[in-house]
Amino acid sequence: MTMTARDGIGTLTEKEKQTLRLIVRGHDAKSTARSLNLSVHTINERLRDARRKMAVSSSREAARILFEAEGERSAPPTPELSGDTQIGEDAPSSAPDQDEAPGKGVGPAVRRPAMLIGVLVMTLALALLALLAMPHSAPPVPPPADSAKAPNAAVVDTARNWLALLDQSRWDDSYRLTGKAFRKVNSVQMWTAASNTARVPLGGMVSRVLESQQYFPAPPEGYQVVKFRTAFANKAEAIETVTLEQEDGGWRIVAVTID
Repeated sequence: MTMTARDGIGTLTEKEKQTLRLIVRGHDAKSTARSLNLSVHTINERLRDARRKMAVSSSREAARILFEAEGERSAPPTPELSGDTQIGEDAPSSAPDQDEAPGKGVGPAVRRPAMLIGVLVMTLALALLALLAMPHSAPPVPPPADSAKAPNAAVVDTARNWLALLDQSRWDDSYRLTGKAFRKVNSVQMWTAASNTARVPLGGMVSRVLESQQYFPAPPEGYQVVKFRTAFANKAEAIETVTLEQEDGGWRIVAVTID
């Protein structure tokens, strides 16, 4: 295991580790999606993020490295093939990561109702996700630039001001500040309906504190990820993650999650 990959394990989210643990046990993206009751698109995004953080080109390699780091010694169980069915609105021909091995689910699936609109995923667990559109053939994204330096004030202010529009249910205004990649697959009507489903139940914003800001030098011009620790009237603690890309000389929002 290289030092870069070892360091990258510490940056993985629990959801990304959960996905890699299924991959190392013989799952592919579709069977993993069935086991977790998620869309294939969501699983592929988790795998892409894990590969980027660990600076490897293969999901199987990322899964193996995590497997070794967690000290497991028993070999993964032999997979049993079962027919794959389409999940949500993911096209069966779309396969960003063909490196996984097929297999059946391991353990009971965690059931979480979800709504899929294009590539905009809203879960009833109050997770709000607008997927960042990136070419599947792009090389692995390098690790984030040094985050120890002072946050980029312009980026943080753009993210904070955009979230303030969501606090006020100004869906049209917030949509106008999204990037081309976001608007290409999401209409303002889709964004409004999804936001009403996922954001409104949180209630009013009580406080919002900057957690971190990182730059990822991914093609074409890199992107910024800003995280806030936020308290809402109906959710005492949440993490809001806003992803921005530079476009036409300014910063545009291409993804947002509320966990």
